[in-house]
Amino acid sequence: MPELVFFSGTMDCGKSTLALQIEHNRSARGLAGMIFTRDDRAGEGKLSSRLGLVTDAVEVEDGMDVYAYMVDHLSRGGRADYIIADEAQFLAPQQIDQLARVVDDLGLDVYAFGITTDFRTKLFPGSQRLVELADRVEVLQVEALCWCGARATHNARTVGGQMVVEGAQVVVGDVNQADAVGYEVLCRRHHRRRMTAAGARAAALSPDVLPVQSA
Repeated sequence: MPELVFFSGTMDCGKSTLALQIEHNRSARGLAGMIFTRDDRAGEGKLSSRLGLVTDAVEVEDGMDVYAYMVDHLSRGGRADYIIADEAQFLAPQQIDQLARVVDDLGLDVYAFGITTDFRTKLFPGSQRLVELADRVEVLQVEALCWCGARATHNARTVGGQMVVEGAQVVVGDVNQADAVGYEVLCRRHHRRRMTAAGARAAALSPDVLPVQSA
């Protein structure tokens, strides 16, 4: 039976790499896939991983009907045996509904990849809808690590290396980017304390307070 599967995890845990691996494995067996993405770090219409792998994809725009797009593609004689949807957290809830309809009405497997929560630890609407609708939710087993070495569970947004907790939910940046807007994965403790790797280094370099001695 076809399935809607949601592969989730923090940033930097290999979601896009797995998406590309699934595409490679299936295309090597003669299957044809349709790849959707939104706001990939490599630019419009691209699916890329931090390992440097990249492939072309269909950019999902605001208001795009993914189900109608697939019906039109198949009606024109196009082929699709499965769908990969990367950066699925950026899709609108109704677009997730459309992906579920692709599974149910067109009989295609849909593999969606995305992070679950934003830099404020709030669910992305697209990810929330996937959790509600998916046949399976798979948490990726490649653990991203906080700068302290603990398992990273939270995504942090940084500006100039400093963590911020206010702003628009979607601002495209990259992990460990030092300037402008960047992102970093942290354990819950250090996310709660707003302590990034840059902040930890600054604290380590601060001189110890000298003991006060009486004359």
